[in-house]
Amino acid sequence: MESFSSKSLALQAEKKLLSKMAGRSVAHLFIDETSSEVLDELYRVSKEYTHSRPQAQHVIKDLIKVAVKVAVLHRSGCFGPGELALAARFRQKLRQGAMTALSFGEVDFTFEAAVLAGLLTECRDMLLELVEHHLTPKSHGRIRRVFDHFSDAGLLTALYGPDFAQHRSKICDGLRKLLDEGKL
Repeated sequence: MESFSSKSLALQAEKKLLSKMAGRSVAHLFIDETSSEVLDELYRVSKEYTHSRPQAQHVIKDLIKVAVKVAVLHRSGCFGPGELALAARFRQKLRQGAMTALSFGEVDFTFEAAVLAGLLTECRDMLLELVEHHLTPKSHGRIRRVFDHFSDAGLLTALYGPDFAQHRSKICDGLRKLLDEGKL
C-alpha cells in the first residue's frame, strides 16, 4: 500500500520554502527585533574576523535556515516526548552559553575560549541529535558549519579582545534582553 501524508508533504514544502527565503532581510519576518540585532552583530563580527563578506553571509544564512526549520518542526508537533525533553535540555544549554558569554563580557579577565567553545560544541551535538531524523544531511552540515564557526577559539578570542569591544557590547545587550524576556 502506498503511504502518503499530506501533513508530511506540507511540512516538507514549508521547510523548502523557508530555506529558500532565509536571507538577512527576510529574517526580520521570522525572527524578533532583538534576535535580528544580535544576528546582525554576529554577521559584522564574522565579516571582520574572516575578512570575507560571502563567508559571513553564508554562516548567518545557515543559522537562520536552521533556526526557522527547527521552529517549524517544533510548531508542527514533529518532536516526540524524548525529543521534546532533548529540546528542553538544548534550550537550557543554550541559555547557559548565553549567560557564560555575558559573564565573560561583564567581568574583566574571566574569558576562557575553551569554556565557551565547549558549550557551543555541546549545543551543536544536542541539536544534531534532536533533528537527526527530521532534517536532511545538508541541514546537518549547516548546523555543524554554524556551530563550528562560532566556537572557533580564534574568533572567540578576537570577540573578547579590545578590537571587537563595541560588537561584544551590542551582542551582550541583545543576549541580556533575550534572557530577560525568556526568549532564550
